[in-house]
Amino acid sequence: MTEIPVFRGISSPLLGQSLDSSAFHGKDGLGDVPDPSAPGLEHLQSEHAVNAMVRIVTEHAGQISLVALGPLTNVALAHKMDPTFSTKLKHLYIMGGNMEGTGNITICGEFNFATDPEAASIVLNQFLCPTYIATWEYTLHHRLPWEFFDEWVNQGTEKACFMKTITRHMRKDKTVEQKDGESHVEPSFNSCDCYAMAVAIDESVVTEYIRCSVSVELQGSLTRGMMVMDTLNLLGKQNQAFVMRKCDIEKFKQLMMAALK
Repeated sequence: MTEIPVFRGISSPLLGQSLDSSAFHGKDGLGDVPDPSAPGLEHLQSEHAVNAMVRIVTEHAGQISLVALGPLTNVALAHKMDPTFSTKLKHLYIMGGNMEGTGNITICGEFNFATDPEAASIVLNQFLCPTYIATWEYTLHHRLPWEFFDEWVNQGTEKACFMKTITRHMRKDKTVEQKDGESHVEPSFNSCDCYAMAVAIDESVVTEYIRCSVSVELQGSLTRGMMVMDTLNLLGKQNQAFVMRKCDIEKFKQLMMAALK
């Protein structure tokens, strides 16, 4: 679908080194499945992604909802280029962070926030638009059974076939070896980004939020990149985030199925 413009952004964090996610997403980000018919890089727009975001949001102030499914580097840079950027957004939806200190790439860090803690800190502390966060634990608490995954990717559509191809490694990654030497496949799968995208499409998918100020730990030797929830409002921040807590699973599954029709 080359009619949808794609803009290249910054691919490294504001500070420090990038974290490696190739074990889960593949080196190419799409499961390392060669596709000779895939659109080439010549289809990328010449305008930088940060400039494009600032321009589009300015041209359509109050109408754009931004869904951030990766590290927040480019979103933070948009704010630095235009400090009014967030005030012109309708909503910001984020997949990232954690609310119980559970890590998936470091001891206490979720990948998107741990990859660029400074960027996450800028967004969570300086953005003024309504902000909704699907944390790592929220996605874990609402994982779906493999039986649904099989139904999801076997709908026979072009989209479903593509999803099935790029997620072939998921079952292999979820095979866990037990102490007795036997192995088993975890009983459920987790498509993290879908949780943030679903609520951007239909806000009724989330049935309960925790509303509070949030920030990111930047200094801790063990906790750098961990999201901090200020339930006591000690930070005294102007903007409070809506941290997703409970999900209407059946409605979420319906959106998942519809996405691959």
